[in-house]
Amino acid sequence: MNAREEIRSDAAVADTDSAKGMPDAARKYQPYPTVGLTDRTWPSKVIDKAPIWCSVDLRDGNQALIDPMGHERKARMFGLLLDMGFKEIEIGFPSASQTDFDFARWCIEEGDVPADVSLQVLVQCRPELITRTFEALKGATNPIVHFYNSTSELQRRVVFEKDVGGIKRIA
Repeated sequence: MNAREEIRSDAAVADTDSAKGMPDAARKYQPYPTVGLTDRTWPSKVIDKAPIWCSVDLRDGNQALIDPMGHERKARMFGLLLDMGFKEIEIGFPSASQTDFDFARWCIEEGDVPADVSLQVLVQCRPELITRTFEALKGATNPIVHFYNSTSELQRRVVFEKDVGGIKRIA
């Protein structure tokens, strides 16, 4: 039995639809009516397949500082997301905590990530955090790195204590 099978969620096993993967969301909803504009091509196009879904459930963020997920909980959730058929899974913010760094390493080294699944991580646009993030991703196949720079007024004022120009200088 591999690591993923050991941590597989009982809920995923009990729900036969989840065990088979994600339903075809493109067929779940009625298509919208097309617009016949002959001078443009996109209005008459029809979406006939679902987009690639990316789960961000494993990134706790600031809202979970009091009770963040530990490794075992993240591992169970990771197994459930794989069982549900997600092809892109954001596994955390490896430069923000040792727990997320270690979990990223576990996913890459022991998490039995299928070849068609990409791991995604989040990182602020700061050189030392980017370096740490790429250390966590060493050996990952097709990783996705989501770079960001907080720009909301609250983040600028409360967290960074900077004005717009100060945030631009950080970037």
